[in-house]
Amino acid sequence: MFRFENPEYLNLLWLIPFIILLFIWLNNRKRKMLKDFADENLHRFIIPDHSNAKIKIKSVLLLIVLTLLILAAANPQVGTKLQEVRQTGIDVFICLDVSLSMSAEDIKPNRLEKAKFQISNLIQKLRGDRIGLVIFAGQAYIQFPLTTDYSAANLFLNAVDFNSVPQQGTAIASAINMAVEGFDTASTQKAVIIITDGEDHEGDIESAIENAVEKGIKIYTIGLGSPDGVPIPLYDERGNLRGFKTDNSGKTVLTKLNEQILKEIAGKGNGVYYRGNNYEDYLDKIYTDLAQLEKAEYGTKKVTDYESRYYYLLIPALILLLIEFFISERKSPFISRLNRKLGLEE
Repeated sequence: MFRFENPEYLNLLWLIPFIILLFIWLNNRKRKMLKDFADENLHRFIIPDHSNAKIKIKSVLLLIVLTLLILAAANPQVGTKLQEVRQTGIDVFICLDVSLSMSAEDIKPNRLEKAKFQISNLIQKLRGDRIGLVIFAGQAYIQFPLTTDYSAANLFLNAVDFNSVPQQGTAIASAINMAVEGFDTASTQKAVIIITDGEDHEGDIESAIENAVEKGIKIYTIGLGSPDGVPIPLYDERGNLRGFKTDNSGKTVLTKLNEQILKEIAGKGNGVYYRGNNYEDYLDKIYTDLAQLEKAEYGTKKVTDYESRYYYLLIPALILLLIEFFISERKSPFISRLNRKLGLEE
């Protein structure tokens, strides 16, 4: 197998055509200035030893050297053998509330965007641990299963919004059950982290917690929002605020953080409850605690062992550069004598 370790350097190859054009322009400009200075018939008397051929050779050598150096910087590598690598870590499922109440702006910019920002930060810090995401409102769905493909995880996370789950509500029990079912049989440390305002929860939470605890899964909760209640903003398609959500009687609906239920879930789930705010990243704190747990093997993967071959390009580049340095721009005496014998020079 073959690859470039730093393929971004290959973009520098686009400079080569521009450098060629630059050399041509400089050469034409030099000839024009010389022509303006003296008649062409006098050039062989003014600069008798000047060699255009050697200048072209030196230019070609410099272009080849530059090309080789760029390719060497990209570091071509050859795969020599396949190795099996043990994959160890912990497994974490995050259950994210995407109900309309999470659009409240008591947490900036709003509850959902703050949660997505912290999840994204967590994904960037992961090294070998598997992460999955369950989104829920009136129903729960797996946005992405347990994975170590952190780039793909971020893409799926960015796609989450309030329209991801059409049915409104707060199905915490369903989210817990779906996360528990999403874990495999690997003997890893497992945890579920619920991020929600806990409002209007639905389902048999007690049974969901018991099922998780029986399987050795810890449940942590992070509550986002104000216990006093704040209105739910409504925006039009252009992002302009058009009012706040109201009930059937026309009164403004207030969304309140239900800390009591979230504390009970964390307590019975052998986890910890954190109340989120604008300043601290409690998701990172939870993961830091979990990272102290013993990591277990959950599988193996085959990776290719690559060896660098940049020196195959670097050494010829240095040799050509040395050759270019010792090539003078003057005609060699032998060529001059030969030209005179052939009558090409007087």
